[in-house]
Amino acid sequence: MVRQQRPIKCADLIIGARFRTIVPPVFIAFACATSLSASNPVSARKPASRSVGEWTVVTSKDGEGCFLTRDYKRGTTLLLGLDIDGTNRLSVLNPNWSIKPKDQLTLNFRLSNSSYPAHFAVGIVSEGKQGFVTSFGAKFPSYFSASGTLQISRGDVPVERLSLDGAAPAVVALTNCVDDQRAKPAIAPEEDTQSDDIPNDPFAPVGKR
Repeated sequence: MVRQQRPIKCADLIIGARFRTIVPPVFIAFACATSLSASNPVSARKPASRSVGEWTVVTSKDGEGCFLTRDYKRGTTLLLGLDIDGTNRLSVLNPNWSIKPKDQLTLNFRLSNSSYPAHFAVGIVSEGKQGFVTSFGAKFPSYFSASGTLQISRGDVPVERLSLDGAAPAVVALTNCVDDQRAKPAIAPEEDTQSDDIPNDPFAPVGKR
C-alpha cells in the first residue's frame, strides 16, 4: 500500500483557456485553485498537443512540463500533469459535482497496483466543471501507467471509477514530452538596444543632455 503526500506545485496547464492547475505547497493551493480558467499572458511557448488513443498529451504554456488528459462519458475529465522537476498532480473534474474552490478533501485513490487512502485534495473549478487536484510521489506516473483502472471514493461513497486503458503508451508520450521540454534552452531575454552614447535628452542644450 502506497501512502505518500507531496506538496502540489502551481503550474500553467492550459489547453486554450482550460485547466490551470495549481498549488505549492498544499496551503498555497487555496490561492491557486481559484485561477483555473485564467490564461497566462506571459507564456513563452504555444502549447502543442498530440493524441495517443483516448488520451491527449499537451505541453504546458510555461514550458515547465506537460500533461495528459482524457474525457469520459459521464462528463468527467481526468488530467495528469508532470513537470520537468519530476513533480506531478492529478485533477478530476465533473459538471455535476458540488465541490467548491478551496474545499479541503480527504479521498481514497486506488489503482490496480497501489492505493492512497485518506489522501489530501483541494477543490477547484474550470469552465463549468467542479473537481479537485492532488499530488502524489514520484513513482505515481509509473503506477498509473501500469494500472487498468482508477477508483476514487470519499469514505464509503464512490466518487469515480475510471478506465485507464491505453495509459501505458500515453504516459510514455507524456514522459517524452517532459524530456523535450527539459531539453529546450531557456528563451533569452530581449537585448537592450540602448547605447551609452545616446543622451537622455538629445534635444537639450549642449551640457545639459
